[in-house]
Amino acid sequence: MFCKNCGKEIDDKAAVCIHCGVPVKHETQQIMVTSPKSNGFAIAGFVLSFFGGILGLIFSIIGLQKSKQPEYNGNGRGLAIAGIILSCIALLIEIIVYASCGAALCAGVNSTTAIILPLV
Repeated sequence: MFCKNCGKEIDDKAAVCIHCGVPVKHETQQIMVTSPKSNGFAIAGFVLSFFGGILGLIFSIIGLQKSKQPEYNGNGRGLAIAGIILSCIALLIEIIVYASCGAALCAGVNSTTAIILPLV
């Protein structure tokens, strides 16, 4: 290390320059470590995918887009993808259930008719 006052070489551990007597300041480098933000949309989308397919899908897509931003550093990406997949499955199941119920109603078949008809 070199003295900032006289420019002569001194020991790295020295507190004072042996040539000019000026105190030596040891510079320490501070590194700030910040954790990425929590991705609330990805979390909400994942949770909502179990209860409501369309809301879970919307929140998960927003969460996936947010995870691509630098301040999120990919945080929540996995939850967002899982939320999208689960929401699509839930929506598919809802469509099948609603379609089968709608078809049964259109045909005029209900649970009491289905039980009574074979007995008559």
